[in-house]
Amino acid sequence: MTKYRSLIVVLLLMMASSAWAQEVSKQSTNTSLQITRVDKTFTSQGYKLKAWLYLPSGVIKPPVVVMAHGFGGQRWMRLPAYAERFARKGMAVFVFDYRGFNDSEGEPRQYINPKRHLQDWDEAIAYVKSLDNVDSKRMALWGTSFSGGHVIVAAAKHPDVLAVVSQVPFTDGISTEWNYIITDPMFAMKGTYHGIADLIVSLFTKHRHNIRIAGRPGEAFAMMSRPDSMEGLMKLLGGVDEKDFEKDNFCPGNIIFTLGLYRPIRYAEKVTCPTLVIGAEKDTLFPPIGPKKMADRMKNATYIGLPMNHFDPYVGEPFEKIVKVMGDFLKTNLKVSLAD
Repeated sequence: MTKYRSLIVVLLLMMASSAWAQEVSKQSTNTSLQITRVDKTFTSQGYKLKAWLYLPSGVIKPPVVVMAHGFGGQRWMRLPAYAERFARKGMAVFVFDYRGFNDSEGEPRQYINPKRHLQDWDEAIAYVKSLDNVDSKRMALWGTSFSGGHVIVAAAKHPDVLAVVSQVPFTDGISTEWNYIITDPMFAMKGTYHGIADLIVSLFTKHRHNIRIAGRPGEAFAMMSRPDSMEGLMKLLGGVDEKDFEKDNFCPGNIIFTLGLYRPIRYAEKVTCPTLVIGAEKDTLFPPIGPKKMADRMKNATYIGLPMNHFDPYVGEPFEKIVKVMGDFLKTNLKVSLAD
């Protein structure tokens, strides 16, 4: 009888040990999917820029994705949703704001200017390369809308970048402005007026003539004022009241001119790393054919066109589908071995 009791005790201990081992294994797996967000500050042209660094726990020196927003966007506007997904796949993600936006220093405020933005991208890349807790030799760039064009220009200048993701990108200022001249000549005329007004005001005073970034047709002039623009932008705000957003809904009017001179598509042939371009076939802000044309000029690009408008990729089912494709693309090209 004693022998059987001893056998039963041994069996119970073995079962308990097995259950404990399985639980530890589950906890370890879950821990590998946890992420930490750290506040970071770097400088660009003498100004302090704010950023977040997302780190996957349990991963020593993960590869890193550098990310910033599009036309007038700030880093809290749905970029964390992408950053968290990528971090859970074993990648670090560095998300920053441009000069003059959100809590970053810089004047004028809300100044949308391609040259300034690209300078900030260069400084962000340089700063990330100085970090000792990420593997900056395995770096990717991620951009959306206006920054979807920035990442193409930046990748052409930084051939050590291993991968690029460009979501619903701005590709060509000439074709974009010509499209507005043809389809909405009144918008083009008003835009020219506001651009000239800003040039005059900034030339003779320390102030700027500001215009709205987003609005609805019939409201005060806004750069993004298609029927789906304001409602689309509200998807990125995560419940923030539209009235609260208005305090940041402006930019200096000379973007009308600098936008037309900005042509990321001219740099496409110089991008040699694998690039994923996501196009919106129902885009009303930029010519929908632009992203495909840009991808065709690249040496190693994958183009995916989807039946959506410019703001659809950020939320809901389109987001869930696209973020998985992006994550798998980055994971492959940054050689991430961590299982998701």
